[in-house]
This record gives sequence, structure tokens and C-alpha cells, in this order.
Amino acid sequence: MKPASAKEIRDELKHLGRDELLEIVQRLSRFKKENKELLTYLLFQTQDEEKFKAEIKAEMDREFSEINRSSYYFMKKSMRKILRNVKKYSRYSGKKETETELLIYYLQKMDNFKPSVHRNKTLKNLFDRQLALVNKNMEKLHEDLQYDLSLELEKILKNYK
Repeated sequence: MKPASAKEIRDELKHLGRDELLEIVQRLSRFKKENKELLTYLLFQTQDEEKFKAEIKAEMDREFSEINRSSYYFMKKSMRKILRNVKKYSRYSGKKETETELLIYYLQKMDNFKPSVHRNKTLKNLFDRQLALVNKNMEKLHEDLQYDLSLELEKILKNYK
């Protein structure tokens, strides 16, 4: 089955009534965890973006504390999983400032991690790619926010070099 385009879906949704839309959303929430997470964000967390970011940071703290440090292989798998979650939550928000702030926090956690991620080529490359993405995203933000986030980034870079 070939899915319809976003425009086709949007046009069709315009013709549906309130009860039909409610039924579709409820059915959608039953199928995938990501659908439920997105609906949760849209219904309950869009009003307080700071609380949303704090919850994600707390989850990152917990996940970083649970990383198996016995080998770089396990560290790499865990850090990629954490990054996947950060990207997923950033997509839910759709705001570049949220994505940038979460990525900076992720980089701080990586930079402070023991054993150092800079000793492993794969983890170092992962760190560098996210650092480049943060720099790219920061260009699109407001100047005041750019300044605040650049201060955080400088702390990371000072430890990195």
C-alpha cells in the first residue's frame, strides 16, 4: 500500500467532522509508541517547552549513568541510542532552539564521560558531527540565544582541545 502525500492527507482531514477526527487520532495512538509520544507532546507539553527540555535532560542523565563502560563498543551503542532519542524528541518539538540546546547538553555529557570518548575514533567522529550540527543550527537562531548557547559551546570546546 502506497501512503498518500501530506497534502492529500491534509486536504482529506479538512472535510472530516470533529468526531471522525477524534476517532482517527485515537486509532493512530494505538499503533506506534512514537505516535503516542508525539500526541503526548502536542497535547500536554507544547505549553511548557522548558519543562519538556528538562524532562529530556533528566532522561539523558539517567541513560548516561546506565552506560556499560566495559568497552567502547557498548559505549558507542548506548550513546547512539541516546542520540536517536534526542533527535526524535527534537523532531516532536520542531524548534531549532530546542534541538540545539538538547544537542549541546548531549555534547556536555559526552565530553564529561569517563572513559573519554575522544580516545575512540568512532565516538570522536560522532562528537564532531554533532558539534558541526550545533554550529550550523546556531546560525538560524536569534542573536541573544546564539550568544547564550555559544558560551555553553565554548566551555565544551575548551575541554575538547
